[in-house]
Amino acid sequence: MTEKSSNAMWGGRFAAGPDAIMEAINASIGFDRRLAAQDIQGSRAHAAMLAATGIVDSRDVEAIREGLLKILSEIEAGTFAFSTALEDIHMNVEARLTDLIGPAAGRLHTARSRNDQVATDFKLWVRDQIDAAIAGLQALTGALLTQAEAGADWVMPGFTHLQTAQPVTWGHHMMAYVEMFGRDTGRFRDARARMNECPLGAAALAGTSFPIDRHMTAAALGFDRPSANSLDAVSDRDFALEFLAAASITAVHLSRLAEELVIWSSAQFRFVALSDRFSTGSSIMPQKKNPDAAELLRAKIGRILGAMVALFTVMKGLPLAYSKDMQEDKEQVFDAADTLILSLAAMTGMVADMTANRDALARAAGSGFSTATDLADWLVRAANLPFREAHHATGALVKLAEGRGVDLPDLTLADMQAVHPAITEDVFSVLGVDNSVRSRTSYGGTAPDQVRAQVARWRKVQG
Repeated sequence: MTEKSSNAMWGGRFAAGPDAIMEAINASIGFDRRLAAQDIQGSRAHAAMLAATGIVDSRDVEAIREGLLKILSEIEAGTFAFSTALEDIHMNVEARLTDLIGPAAGRLHTARSRNDQVATDFKLWVRDQIDAAIAGLQALTGALLTQAEAGADWVMPGFTHLQTAQPVTWGHHMMAYVEMFGRDTGRFRDARARMNECPLGAAALAGTSFPIDRHMTAAALGFDRPSANSLDAVSDRDFALEFLAAASITAVHLSRLAEELVIWSSAQFRFVALSDRFSTGSSIMPQKKNPDAAELLRAKIGRILGAMVALFTVMKGLPLAYSKDMQEDKEQVFDAADTLILSLAAMTGMVADMTANRDALARAAGSGFSTATDLADWLVRAANLPFREAHHATGALVKLAEGRGVDLPDLTLADMQAVHPAITEDVFSVLGVDNSVRSRTSYGGTAPDQVRAQVARWRKVQG
């Protein structure tokens, strides 16, 4: 097969032949330009260390550091000319630095490699995203706390299997998500603490013979310490995997809350009204108000979890140290981080803007014999029945009420005593939904006082 016919197989996209194909598959500048600020930050710290240790003349280092600031300003202004031929952000910056200051630019790469350089850049970027995720989670938690405090004593149905189970309070339900997102915040903080070791100075894989000060560069870049093994430093992407794992669990929680908002805002429930800012209409049905933001959030887990699976697949079979496969570590993380931060902001907006329908919540709270467990508990406490006997008697009363088309509080005392003679007038004190939620005073229970105590605890945690 001739080169001409081979090129025809690829179509016009690679008309220049194998060289163009290799350039296209090898270059990462199309996406790793997002690391520009971190790349320049790392290079400035490295240059300062080279001057402090006497490895590079301080005048050259000053020119390097000023040139890097000039490049950063060009990138931020959108005037920097990125080149695919230069492969990646590191070589693009170095080439431009050479244009600006001449041969002194070549001294910047003393005692480092693109291997430890990209590991440092990527860590700095992921660390920034972790900080943004924590800030987003704190904002969302604040919105949930406001909802919980306002509805600490509003009754609503608690569900299992999406069937009415027992009455709870709106505040209690909101606080369940506060706990979930609190754990998510903890996971991100744990990941940040574990990843906060600086790879810079590991060089290609074996360290360097230059008398560098790795503690100096680590401190300059906000790391707790330099990484302790040069092989591990350049081949590790655990920090990105941990970020994606924490992001995936957070996205699951966002998706679960989004699902409830979709259900609750439907005409069949009317538990909440979402604001117009996070809803859309129908092109043909004028009565519709669709919870599109919640539906989109419900789907975002696919992108984030997919990114995690993709990076695990990239890393699972790589021998130490660096392999070109690891160039495939960034695009998924970039997309997952963008998706997560946007999702947190959207959910915070929805929660802050939504209005709970207290009357609809209360009506639903009393449906489905939701206080049956309270009746069984009363029989245990007041009549000293074994719980299994109390459970059986309550089931019989539910069947009686269901057959009459009424709820448990609508049965007469005589009706109840016909099922079990130990029942007294006092039983009606536990059958109302308000009485039910007030009685759940165990730590972490749904009683309004417990909800308010948890809100206060979380506000203190939030600072």
